[in-house]
Amino acid sequence: MEIAGYAAALLIGLSLGLVGGGGSILTVPILVYLFSITPILATSYSLFIVGVTSLVGSLTNFAAKQVHFKTVAAFGGLSVLTVIGVRHYIIPHLPPTLDIAGNLVSVPMLTMLVFAVLMILSSSTMIRSTADRDVVTVHKAGFLKIALSGIAVGLITGLLGAGGGFLLIPALVLWLRLPVKTAIGTSLVIISINSLIGFAEDVTHHTMEWPLLLKLTAIAVVGVVAGTTLGSRLNGNTLKKGFGWFILIIGIYIIIHEIVLLTSS
Repeated sequence: MEIAGYAAALLIGLSLGLVGGGGSILTVPILVYLFSITPILATSYSLFIVGVTSLVGSLTNFAAKQVHFKTVAAFGGLSVLTVIGVRHYIIPHLPPTLDIAGNLVSVPMLTMLVFAVLMILSSSTMIRSTADRDVVTVHKAGFLKIALSGIAVGLITGLLGAGGGFLLIPALVLWLRLPVKTAIGTSLVIISINSLIGFAEDVTHHTMEWPLLLKLTAIAVVGVVAGTTLGSRLNGNTLKKGFGWFILIIGIYIIIHEIVLLTSS
């Protein structure tokens, strides 16, 4: 099972490099189902893997001057504050179970179910991506929209350990009017900052299995470098839609798996 897990770690980096976002959403399911790591700890591991991998992936964008630093400061600032609040004040104090509509649901199970819903939402944005991503309808964003988007991305990163690129990139393109390539580069920087700061909050709350974590991160980094190289030679829209369908299938599998566990317990 570990061999499959290492191969999947490579897929995380490849997907991030190939499609520019969304790859991080695979990290938690891989850690939970292939390495038997508890969901809450998996979100912490995911923050480190996603943070380092996104940072490496953004280096090409730095070199190409496709990072909008004012947006990183403004939009990312709200995300970072949200991530810090969630990882410091909420995650460590979650009860073992929650009463939902009269049913006791464990927090780990609820985490995976919410994650599956997020995967399905993410897959829909990838599947519905346009053939020419540079041709989009833009809208002028007010402060409220920017603030809500930054907080939403921070919540996704803080609660689930996912980067939130599926939400972040459309917001940067449609509302802040950034070119798509600049939006991707800016998104990677914001995701890396959010994730690594969130992980820093977790170091004192969890015992980290550093050899495994560093090994998985190194494999994912190799994947993102390879994916970035391959991405310039392949049809990005086709890749994004194919990856979207893959994420959709995984999301549906998680829901079925967790519901079966719930009904059998």
